[in-house]
Amino acid sequence: MLRFCLPFALLAAALLPSPPSEAAQAEITGIARVIDGDTLDLGDTRIRLFGIDAVERDQTCRHPTRGDWPCGAEVAQEVAFWLNGERLACTPEDRDRYGRVVATCYLRDADVGAVLVEAGLAFAYSKYSPRYEALQARALAAGRGLWTSVVVRPERHRRGEDPVVPAQAGCRIKGNISSKGVRIYHLPGQAWYDKTRISPENGERWFCSEAEARRAGWRKARR
Repeated sequence: MLRFCLPFALLAAALLPSPPSEAAQAEITGIARVIDGDTLDLGDTRIRLFGIDAVERDQTCRHPTRGDWPCGAEVAQEVAFWLNGERLACTPEDRDRYGRVVATCYLRDADVGAVLVEAGLAFAYSKYSPRYEALQARALAAGRGLWTSVVVRPERHRRGEDPVVPAQAGCRIKGNISSKGVRIYHLPGQAWYDKTRISPENGERWFCSEAEARRAGWRKARR
């Protein structure tokens, strides 16, 4: 169901800086075996990719017109198709509470985390680093990968919050048409959100994501 953009993202991410030479002694290199969208093994070392967060294997996402689909399994499959058997160079950044090495990994000159975020296969993990936020914004604007659907953020899913998305959950963006015929969408928390009423008979509608609203021709309310 996803429209993956890995070749495009790989080309773009290849322009990012290569691993710094001074970190060469700390590098972990080896053939990759993918565990899920943000975790892989290089030999006996388990790597958690730095700065990104991927949907869990058991997660389900909801496309606004095509319904539920197994996004977690499909993302893991796509990442495995790309990386399994490839030689990576990973620069350690930290170690997490599970004992995994948290690292930035490169396939040749391409930052793996950057590629996944720009392709819409993972989220920028802003809680730990802003490194990939700009790439995430590009993926959102283009409506790539997971940004086509309603997705429970992986961190919330792991805490057991909203593990299943109900029929209308997440579709809370109000697509209003002004008296002048201007299509404007309002996000929860914006000034006019609570006062805006949706009249489907007048062509107004609900959206599940900003990307979906923009593709349909709506613009964001200014406040």
